[in-house]
Amino acid sequence: FRSTSGGFYFLKDMTMDKHGIEQIGEETYDEILYVWERSVRATHDFLSEADIAYYKLRIPEYFSQVRLYAIQYSGQVQAFMGLSDNKIEMLFVLPESRGKGLGKKMVRYALLEKNIMEVDVNEQNLQACGFYEKMGFTVISRDSVDGEGKPFPILHLRYEE
Repeated sequence: FRSTSGGFYFLKDMTMDKHGIEQIGEETYDEILYVWERSVRATHDFLSEADIAYYKLRIPEYFSQVRLYAIQYSGQVQAFMGLSDNKIEMLFVLPESRGKGLGKKMVRYALLEKNIMEVDVNEQNLQACGFYEKMGFTVISRDSVDGEGKPFPILHLRYEE
């Protein structure tokens, strides 16, 4: 990682600011589904309206299969992520909250507090691919279809110190 002063630093050397990251539950599903859809529309330009509708029906099932964490400001979820035992399964940020360090904060939390070093990302989501690369992740494998069997290649990444 390159600090704002131009020097390099590693995640293990950073102090963890957990302020604002809270575990959330089923009572937030409607709100985080809203965040998911807004984020997907802003970053997944390779998806059609039919694709978004398809995934929107399924995403609440995925919520129930992960531990959910969110950053909220003024009582509204700005970003959320879902973690399994070994992977960041999802990370979404409201479009108007992008570029404010929320995604980085959540990834650092997953790495430092939960010891989670892997993430999957849509290959066609170039913004996410660039984000994770900057965070220190490298591609370890690739699937030609997503978990639903649709033609959206998935890159499997691992954090490398």
